[in-house]
Amino acid sequence: MGGGYINGTAESVYKEGSGLVWAQAPWGYATSLAFGGLFFAKKMREAEYITMLDPLQDKYGKVMGAFLYIPAFLGETFWSASILSALGATLAVILDLDMNLSVIVSACIAVGYTFFGGLYSVAYTDVVQLFCIGIGLWLTVPFALTHDKVQSINETRDVWLGSLPANKVGTWIDYAMLLVCGGIPWQVYFQRVLSSKSPGRAQVLSFVASFGCFFMAIPAVLIGAAARSADWRNVTDPSSNLVNAAGEITDTRLVLPMVLQYLSPSWVSFIGLGAISAAVMSSADSSVLSASSMFGHNIYKLIFRPKATAREIIWVIRVGIFVVGALATVVGLTVKSIYDLFHLCSDLVFVILFPQLVGAVHIPMVNTYGSICAYVIGLFFRISGGEPRIGLPAFIHYGDFPFRTMSMLISFMTLLAVSYLTNYLFDNGYVSEEKDYLKIIERREKSKNRRNQKKNPDDVLLTERYTKKEEGDNKEKVEHMNGNGLMNEKSNDSVVC
Repeated sequence: MGGGYINGTAESVYKEGSGLVWAQAPWGYATSLAFGGLFFAKKMREAEYITMLDPLQDKYGKVMGAFLYIPAFLGETFWSASILSALGATLAVILDLDMNLSVIVSACIAVGYTFFGGLYSVAYTDVVQLFCIGIGLWLTVPFALTHDKVQSINETRDVWLGSLPANKVGTWIDYAMLLVCGGIPWQVYFQRVLSSKSPGRAQVLSFVASFGCFFMAIPAVLIGAAARSADWRNVTDPSSNLVNAAGEITDTRLVLPMVLQYLSPSWVSFIGLGAISAAVMSSADSSVLSASSMFGHNIYKLIFRPKATAREIIWVIRVGIFVVGALATVVGLTVKSIYDLFHLCSDLVFVILFPQLVGAVHIPMVNTYGSICAYVIGLFFRISGGEPRIGLPAFIHYGDFPFRTMSMLISFMTLLAVSYLTNYLFDNGYVSEEKDYLKIIERREKSKNRRNQKKNPDDVLLTERYTKKEEGDNKEKVEHMNGNGLMNEKSNDSVVC
């Protein structure tokens, strides 16, 4: 939950042709947090993972994990773009700046303090965020709803509630599934969960966040409804370019800050706009830091520089902060809707990353061969539908059919089918282990041994020492055997494994 979430919800309720029925983010992300707590938080915290990519790299290998980083990176970038747009909208109203300049200034602020603050900036701004949103937005609601230039939202409910035509049900279901399932595989969520003191607390954190996510969207919905019911031509300066001739807000990204600025007393406006800024900054630092930290830990260190020092990793993360911030700025300047950025950020995460994470955490049989095929096929079907919001043309026109959900399900079934087939061929000797170029058998045995060790933590470790004299070599070799049958050789050491 952050500035993009709050601003985007108010925008969706206000927009013509949208309304509350299409504002799916509040209940969609609340449901995803609850599902994350039920099915992922405890299990991943018990495994002592550091990032969301860790189980993926454990299951599918380091290189495949790097490819799975791509949709995660794009998701964090689009999320950061929505956040920068939200902060830019706030600055545009407060300081009367051009919207594009406001987005650039927002990026400089967010990247700057994240660069120097790191995880501390995440922790401190989270505290400020909750305090400011809880007071600021709820304080604004009664003033906005009772303003003399705002009709009763009960009288205008047909407008701000919106409608769901029969020919749009497929699209509605598609976006609902995207937000619920695509809202789980996020490092910005797992960096909180995996840093919890215990698996139980990780689950509790998820459930509390689910409730808070929905609860904090209520004032944003009411503010969006008030904006839709307001006569903006009599509220703003007639010479202002914020409102068009029809009395509608020209840039819907400005809905929430304009309600705070024009439909509330100055002291309430000050607190409310501060609440948005705090929410935005809290989301900005965590999102940018998530993408860069995954690159530093899972890509740079594990693949390119296994012996990299902690200081080196820190500087890699800092460079990543600038890169993510720059790309998010470009996207934020290109896409003219905060709520559209919400959908974009969850898109590839939903289609590609979600089925892969489910397999890595819950389905022991999945392997790298299945992962590669699922990745390619899922990506193909998703790209085939195009994306007009970023200018990507479609070469298969699905119409109202929920093709994103279809792409995800095809990807998931491919992961299961190919993994089962390759396991069957190797396990039954149809293909020799020497042909296992992706080392799935070796990785499967290591995973099995780790599970056995966790199931039998109190097993007595047996150490058997024997001396073997070889020609020209008087080294003493020590064989260590534990209760799981693992054996290691050491020279002149008697360390128990």
